[in-house]
Amino acid sequence: MHVIYNRYSTMQRYKILWADDEIELLKPHILFLTKKGYEITPVTSGPDAIDEIETDNFDIIFLDENMPGMTGLETLSQIKSMNADVPVVMITKSEEEHIMEEAIASKIADYLIKPLNPNQILLSIKKLLDNKRLVSERTNMSYQQEFRNISMAFNDYLNHEEWAEIYKKLIYWELEMSSAGNTEMAEVLEMQKSEANLNFSKFVKENYEDWLNDPESDRPMLSHEVMRKKVFPELSKERPLFFIVIDNLRFDQWKIIQGLILNYFNLDHEESYYSILPTTTAYARNGIFSGMTPSDMEKYHPDLWVGEDVEGGKNNFEDKFLGHQLKKLKLDVKWSYNKIKNISQGKSLADNVNNLFSNDLNVIVYNFVDMLSHARTEMEVIRELAPDERAYRSLTKSWFSHSALLEIFKKISRTNAKVILTTDHGTIRVKKPFKIVGDKNTNTNLRYKLGKNLGFKIDKAFVVRKPENIFLPKLNVSSTYVFATEDYFFAYPNNYNYYVKYYNDTFQHGGLSLEEMIIPIISLTSKNR
Repeated sequence: MHVIYNRYSTMQRYKILWADDEIELLKPHILFLTKKGYEITPVTSGPDAIDEIETDNFDIIFLDENMPGMTGLETLSQIKSMNADVPVVMITKSEEEHIMEEAIASKIADYLIKPLNPNQILLSIKKLLDNKRLVSERTNMSYQQEFRNISMAFNDYLNHEEWAEIYKKLIYWELEMSSAGNTEMAEVLEMQKSEANLNFSKFVKENYEDWLNDPESDRPMLSHEVMRKKVFPELSKERPLFFIVIDNLRFDQWKIIQGLILNYFNLDHEESYYSILPTTTAYARNGIFSGMTPSDMEKYHPDLWVGEDVEGGKNNFEDKFLGHQLKKLKLDVKWSYNKIKNISQGKSLADNVNNLFSNDLNVIVYNFVDMLSHARTEMEVIRELAPDERAYRSLTKSWFSHSALLEIFKKISRTNAKVILTTDHGTIRVKKPFKIVGDKNTNTNLRYKLGKNLGFKIDKAFVVRKPENIFLPKLNVSSTYVFATEDYFFAYPNNYNYYVKYYNDTFQHGGLSLEEMIIPIISLTSKNR
């Protein structure tokens, strides 16, 4: 694919207000900026600056701190009360720390110390006014170079680690474009993600059975191995360990909330593992806590395993599965398990989290992100709030910023506790309907189907006719699993148009994609340790 890069052909003409009682001495700087295309309005006092702001709009304001009469800081206060969003650059001869601190506390955009250098001024302007344009242009150029490297990689045989790196690169560029407000290359990136998922689906189809059956194969860590390989080795009598599972948290959503968490924690490791199929709570999360594949859960714990043919919740016994896994591995530890499904439960745990610090292991399952994805499907107002991937991530960050979970993180950070954060699976935004026919006993998930005599086109799905080969339970001898790949979703011929309209462009899980299968697992230690 050939990508054409379009540079901005014209520069916006910005208006700058400059207030300084020695403005005559600054004429060379004003002339320099005028030649660069900026429109400068010079004034010699704070009141004059206020008068100009009342009658005109400015893109940036330069404000001398040490003006007679109304000082720069006093002027700044009035400016912010009139227009809180206009960027103000404070200029001063003084390097006194208390002045800097007061200016910064008043939300200045930049701070310059006299004598001024013309390029120093220009850099400040570009940083504040041209930043988005320059970042957008640079992002476009850099992604074009990466685009070629990623596309060429699809022609090679990639292993599971390389696929994880490809996925992380795509997320990186998606977040870079989003933060820069860049839409020029977004369509190209979306096409490359689709190409990546097409090739990733082929990779998983070819290798998934070997991962589960051949311990010598080059395989990723899978759901049922997470606690044994990543959690239990961190147990210590010297400090508590918190294992936090945020249901349905994609890698890009982790990157969005990462900064909030790293205000309180050091990032020791950012790794990934692969969710087992189906990428749903019943299979993947039960796999985490049991340390078993689904067919082994059904075989060894029939009292805890809830099959597809049984109504009701499929993950009501995670604590019991965890207890059995600890006992099997002969781990004599004091542990707790808390599942948070609503605000009141979250607040209660936040209020009482100190009671957990005497335990060796504390497991917290937080269900909000999964509820968000379901609510977006079912509630029009949530679809309006999160119409696309960028807004969906923003909604996740907004929730986390005000959640009891962040409060729990803060309280944990005041101790020497270790934290491992992960999820059970991700979601993908589905856009392509895929017709399938099944009987009344076929499950309702949009990304995978389990049944007999299923009718479908094989080329658009991952078909498993012998579920025992990938350690999945089967309801009868002819049970078949069919997994949607890429961004397809299953729809029945009956009421097809209504079904497609209702579920198209929703976030679903259960199938086979980068977003659903490649999972973040994060190791954190407190900064206050």
